[in-house]
Amino acid sequence: MTVPSLTLAEASALAADVLDQVERAVIGKRDALRLVLAGVLAGGHVLIEDLPGLGKTVAAHSLATALGLTYTRAQFTPDLLPSDLTGGYIYDQRASEFVFRPGPVFTGLLLADEINRTPPKTQSALLEAMQEHRVSVEGHTFDLPRPFHVLATANPIEHEGTYPLPEAQLDRFLLRLSFGYPSASDEVDVLVRRIARRTEEATIDAVLDPARLLAVQSAVEDIHVAPSVLRYVVALVTATRLDKTVLVGASPRGSLALVACSRAVALLDGRSFVAPEDIKAVAHGALDHRITLRPELWLSDATAGAVVDAALDETPVPDASDVQPR
Repeated sequence: MTVPSLTLAEASALAADVLDQVERAVIGKRDALRLVLAGVLAGGHVLIEDLPGLGKTVAAHSLATALGLTYTRAQFTPDLLPSDLTGGYIYDQRASEFVFRPGPVFTGLLLADEINRTPPKTQSALLEAMQEHRVSVEGHTFDLPRPFHVLATANPIEHEGTYPLPEAQLDRFLLRLSFGYPSASDEVDVLVRRIARRTEEATIDAVLDPARLLAVQSAVEDIHVAPSVLRYVVALVTATRLDKTVLVGASPRGSLALVACSRAVALLDGRSFVAPEDIKAVAHGALDHRITLRPELWLSDATAGAVVDAALDETPVPDASDVQPR
């Protein structure tokens, strides 16, 4: 695959076009969609934890279409086996040998729907794919296509028949986000557009293809991050570890997630450098799920979000003159 070279302006314009296409199907959630796209442009995976009917599946399918990626949906259920995701060997009678049949992870964008409804053994089957971009089956290793991204969904309030994601797997998600209910005006707009197009599905055009998505991701790597911003990131993450309500604070992977996602947000804004506002924009999505509160506080008002809010309030912000490239 030949990856073209893009300027910052070209990459930013393409990313904006992708957002515009996805907004045809998911209305009134541009800020959340920007963060989902930022997670993809940063090369990571995104967990969308939200109530049913708020557009998670539609967002995933629309994003895959706009990015020009192959799309596969895996419905996670209690009887789902690891081989149902990774694939396995089947006997080919004509060739008189076992051949590998790829599973749904061999795709560009995988929607892991209701990931908390399957047992930990199957959840862990995604770990290698998400981190290493490959799977191991019966002693053989198979590389996944590039690019490869996972968008997972989870229901945050229905606990019967679910299996909480272990911290090790949560940490593999670059961002954890929530769409929330639309405003009244946005919900009216949803109804108006549905009536106007006379069909359930909105038409989404492909803006990118795998090669050009890789080119946009490469442009993200050119975004400048000043030393003062890096110190700000480390100070924020350290503050989560020192909070008295926290059992386990954000790991260094949290620092890496902050930097990676803030660079993607800067590209979406057409800037060649990361500003403190970019860090603040992704702080909750990148850090909340990496914080474990003390067990005795689970029934109190303490939340991981409040810990991140306190860190943002108490950590000095770098001066604007120190964040731009010299």
